[in-house]
Amino acid sequence: MAAVQAKALTYSYPGGTRPSIRDVSLSIERGEFVILTGPSGCGKTTICRCFNGLIPNFYTGELKGELRVAGLNVSEHPIYEMAKRVGLVFQNPENQLFALSVEKDVAFGLENLGMPRDQIRERVDQALKITGIEELRERAPHELSGGQQQRVAIASVLAMQPEIMIFDEPTSFLDPVGAQRIFEVINDLNKKLGITVILVEHRLDLASRYADHVIIMDAGQIILDGEPREVFNSETARLLGVGIPKAVNLWRLLQENGLVLEGMPVSSEEATRFLREVLKR
Repeated sequence: MAAVQAKALTYSYPGGTRPSIRDVSLSIERGEFVILTGPSGCGKTTICRCFNGLIPNFYTGELKGELRVAGLNVSEHPIYEMAKRVGLVFQNPENQLFALSVEKDVAFGLENLGMPRDQIRERVDQALKITGIEELRERAPHELSGGQQQRVAIASVLAMQPEIMIFDEPTSFLDPVGAQRIFEVINDLNKKLGITVILVEHRLDLASRYADHVIIMDAGQIILDGEPREVFNSETARLLGVGIPKAVNLWRLLQENGLVLEGMPVSSEEATRFLREVLKR
């Protein structure tokens, strides 16, 4: 069974003059690392709200079509039930953190579920360890750097032990070094814990190396959906103006200038390795 299965999904916000997403059909397999990207206002955030049940359980509006996430029909299950299976990490971690200490923030969701105290402590300890912030346990979130705050936000969702984690542009407020560290944490959650990752992201130069599935949206619809090399190398992606990884653009330019190349790198690391192999010939 797929982690996410949508068929002809259409949604309009209350009072909206046109649908925010239109006729969206997609399938995300369990354990995949998916990048969801596209121009601003294309519907990325809206579809993520569908994935975790905020639509239609919090945002009313009009939802048509079918959507099953972690085996559940989102229209038939309340938000608290969806939260046990699907976690959402916001763009700005300050919107997600409010307790007096990191430990209390990470424990908050578990306490709301009425989980036994010893089980809460075990899950909090595990989440702090996985995200590498054990030493920040007693610190106040507002005292932390942006990168540290984002790790706390990830830990607070991870403690719920969801099957699927959605990240809505989690590195927007971070420099490239901080962003790279967050992507590495997210990749570990995917590769080591088997959590299905849906990453909404514009920084494709940094994130593309981790993905095995890319979805590009525009004007509320899915324009491209497939394997990263195929999607990034398409003329449609180039014309849409999505921030295609620089390695892809470099490779295309070299090919246009007569250099015979195989494959298609999606990251600077891959491009470097491929070019070294070319030079050895």
